[in-house]
Amino acid sequence: MPAQPSKSRARKPTAAAALPDRERVGERLRAIRKEHGLTLKALSARSGVALSTLSKIELGQISVSYEKFAAVARALHVDIAALFDPRAGAAPVAGRRPVVVRSTLAESPRYDAENYDYRMLATKFPGKRMTPLHGIIVARQLAQFPDYIRHPGQEFVMVLSGRVRIHFETGEAIDLARQESAYFDSGIGHVYLSTSQADAQVVVVMSER
Repeated sequence: MPAQPSKSRARKPTAAAALPDRERVGERLRAIRKEHGLTLKALSARSGVALSTLSKIELGQISVSYEKFAAVARALHVDIAALFDPRAGAAPVAGRRPVVVRSTLAESPRYDAENYDYRMLATKFPGKRMTPLHGIIVARQLAQFPDYIRHPGQEFVMVLSGRVRIHFETGEAIDLARQESAYFDSGIGHVYLSTSQADAQVVVVMSER
C-alpha cells in the first residue's frame, strides 16, 4: 500500500471552482437515492461505502475517487454518469434509441478530485456498457494516495499530452508517453501519476466486464 499522504499534496482546484461541482454531484446522489427509497444507511450497506463518506458526498464536503462513485452507481443500478449529469439515462426522444451521441469537453460534466480532474463523456448515450472520460492527472507521488484504486472490470487509457506512470499494487509500473496506451484489469489496485512538467491529459475508458 502506498504511504499515507504527506504534506506535499497534488494541485487542488480552488474552493470557488471545486465546490459547485461537489455540491452538484451531491445533490444528484441525494435525489437518485431518494428516488430509490433508500436511506444513507441502506445505501452504505449496499455499496460498501462508509455512511459518513456518503453523507459528506451529498453535502459536497469532500471529493472521492472513481471507485466509490462506481460502487454507489452499482448499488443504485444506474449509469455512473447519472451521478454527474441529469441527462444521463433519460428516455430517448419518441422512444428512439440514438445511434450516436457527440461530446465536447466544454459541455461535459466536470468533477475535480484531489489527484485527478474528470470530465465525463457521452453521458447522454442510454445503457452504456463503457464509461469514457477525459482526465487531467495532477498527482506526482504515490504518497498522495491513501490506497490504490480498484474497481471491477477493465480499463483502457491513452495519453493525450504529457507523460504518465501507472503503478500497480503488484509492484509493477508502466510509463506512457503521448499517444501511447495501456489496457489492464482495473480490479488490480492502480494509480496514475503525471511524470511530465505539466499535468498529463488522458482519455480513459472503463468497463465493468
